[in-house]
Amino acid sequence: MALHETKDARARDADTDVFTSALSGQILPKYRMPEDHSPSEVVYSLLHNELLLDGNAAQNLATFCTTWSDDGVHRLMNECLDKNMIDKDEYPQTAEIEARCVNILADLWNAPKGTSGTGCSTTGSSEAAMLGGLALKWRWRARRQAEGKPADRPNLVCGPVQICWEKFARYFDVELRQVPLEPGATGLVPHQLAAHVDENTIGVVAILGVTYTCDYEPVAEIAAELDRIQEEHGWDIPVHVDAASGGFVAPFLHPDVVWDFRLPRVASVNTSGHKYGLAPLGVGWIVWRTAELLPADLVFDVDYLGGDMPTFALNFSRPGGEVIAQYYLFLRLGRGGYRRVQQACADTAQYLAGEIAGMGPFTLLYDGQGGLPAVSYTLADPAGAGFTLYDLSDRLRMRGWQVPTYPLPADRQDTVMQRVLIRHGVTRDQIALLVSDLRAAVEHLAAHPQPVPATEPRSGFHH
Repeated sequence: MALHETKDARARDADTDVFTSALSGQILPKYRMPEDHSPSEVVYSLLHNELLLDGNAAQNLATFCTTWSDDGVHRLMNECLDKNMIDKDEYPQTAEIEARCVNILADLWNAPKGTSGTGCSTTGSSEAAMLGGLALKWRWRARRQAEGKPADRPNLVCGPVQICWEKFARYFDVELRQVPLEPGATGLVPHQLAAHVDENTIGVVAILGVTYTCDYEPVAEIAAELDRIQEEHGWDIPVHVDAASGGFVAPFLHPDVVWDFRLPRVASVNTSGHKYGLAPLGVGWIVWRTAELLPADLVFDVDYLGGDMPTFALNFSRPGGEVIAQYYLFLRLGRGGYRRVQQACADTAQYLAGEIAGMGPFTLLYDGQGGLPAVSYTLADPAGAGFTLYDLSDRLRMRGWQVPTYPLPADRQDTVMQRVLIRHGVTRDQIALLVSDLRAAVEHLAAHPQPVPATEPRSGFHH
């Protein structure tokens, strides 16, 4: 009997050993579900090994998104896996925490005193931006109809925006007027507005943290120019601030920069909780200056799983963990904690800028001061360097670093640049190692010149 039990135990052990299991001896199914189940530990281990082929998130210097979270975030996320935050009747405390976050953001962005926060969580800042755009379109259309004027040709004016705004324009039938960059500029310049706005402009998007270079567009000056245009033409054009990244940086590092609801013309702000808000992937926020700026007919009252609830979203069912994690971070860090985190990132970015500036072949476009904790730069002499920044990206990737290379938008598309983002969890020592690898890569490429094509076929990263 004892020998029989020992044999069975060994058989069970063999069945669950990852590399002797039946599944490990196969190429994992890609087009058809397997016929039967496999042990959970085997499947987990095989997928874990396959995912090692992904890049190391800690070395991904292209993404704005959170790549490090503390244990409290992990624990709360695990406890919320089964919570559908859209069901506010079943999970009322999650709904209450979402409302608290909206109020905190409204206060952080200086909403008028005496008003309650009007907004909601989303799956990210792209969805939040689309909701802000929809509110702009609905209010413009209602005003035009009330005046007895045509409302069939709305347009939205912006500078070098992230692709979510191109999606918004296409999906919701709005003409996107993307203002070309002037020589030497990295974003929308206020005096350009007069040539692009008109009575059909539903709003102007100002970027607090331009995706390409990471500096801020001058929101206050943009609003002032729209004030002047209203005095001249009578067009009351609101501003939506796309603060996907800067919404969690400017209040702590640049409190004197006026970009938010202190400007009466700013109607709404979107941000990513999962970028410099430090929350895990899957949460964004949209907040309106006052409640009346969100048209009531965009909000649905839904009878769902036993209760009525108002909802304004492109997505419906989604987990509550990211929202809970955001509130956890608000409580754990407070204003002082966020300030220290963002300042540490900014200090590291400025250290990197100094190293790059002293390296020789580069010209800084943005040195990490006055905007996001980041650095952007181009080759000082692209024609004479003997290599392209695309070559440099490839060389750095051999060491695991993901550093994006891409051209600036029109009319500066001839300028090819690189950008390095410093996020919470990216340490000074890590950036010192990057500097060492960057210097070695430049020395190698200079010693082995690469043929530079007449037109660069690679497009680089899309972040």
